[in-house]
Amino acid sequence: MTNTSRKLDLPTSKLALVLNGAAGKKDALANEDKIRERLTPNVGEYVTYSVRSGADIAGAAQRAAREGADVVVALGGDGTQSAVAGALAGSDTVMGVLPGGTFNYFARELGVGETLDAALDTLLSGRVGRMDVGEVNGRIFLNNASFGVYPKILERREAVYKRWGRSRVAAYWSVLLTLWELRDPMHLSLTLDGAKRDFRTPLAFVARSAYQLDNMGLEGAEAVRDGQLALFLAKGHSPRHLITAAFRLAIGKTARGQDFDLLIADEILIETRQLRRLLAFDGEKERATGPFRLRVQRDALSVIVPAEAAHDPVAAAK
Repeated sequence: MTNTSRKLDLPTSKLALVLNGAAGKKDALANEDKIRERLTPNVGEYVTYSVRSGADIAGAAQRAAREGADVVVALGGDGTQSAVAGALAGSDTVMGVLPGGTFNYFARELGVGETLDAALDTLLSGRVGRMDVGEVNGRIFLNNASFGVYPKILERREAVYKRWGRSRVAAYWSVLLTLWELRDPMHLSLTLDGAKRDFRTPLAFVARSAYQLDNMGLEGAEAVRDGQLALFLAKGHSPRHLITAAFRLAIGKTARGQDFDLLIADEILIETRQLRRLLAFDGEKERATGPFRLRVQRDALSVIVPAEAAHDPVAAAK
């Protein structure tokens, strides 16, 4: 995010709320009255766009922008925030963030607050800055994009959530189950800033969130803050090695060179033997066709951050 920011004139602004009813442990629609009560007296116009499917989020945000919204506020987890950011990136429409998912890395990175009340306070008193976003073949991501075993973990996680409900324990259990069933790693041809290298790995994880890397005890956060991409390639090829690495990661003992290779670049080209692959973007999976070109879009997204914070959200979002 750039160091240039401005105060948003909410009393003259049209604000649109995008509600993802499928996100989080609670029914998001149950929070609508609270959000309306807090925001309506403080904005020029307030409208709501409710969706029940994650596939409809981006379309609702685009529609809100077309219909004149100055601010589009997303209530939901990282997948919801990513979809709205993808709809608004490159425009002057401002994005607001209300956390409603399991991990909420984007909301936590911006420092908007981890509860609905705190995030609403940020919307009413915050400032607007422009931040960088990641891109894969035109598809925007905020925290990370990944290839290989992680998208398969998301598939397993959906089944676990349906049976046991949404929780961090269920999410971690999905990881262990998927790693245990791992078979063949990927063969990747990577071009980073003009240099080409070949790798064999079960997981390629591209990070754009310095907060997430710090939270996971991984290196690369400073490079991300400097506007670069951090690419992690898992080194273990067997379920046992990967589960051991996952355990070390969980206790903050993961090691570069032992568990993964870390590559830093401004742009990355990933070519795979399988042209069409299942990818994951900010916790949501989708199929895409390669080759995959990853880069950073500079200052592409206008977003509301706290006016003041114990840490600098501008630096944290960079």
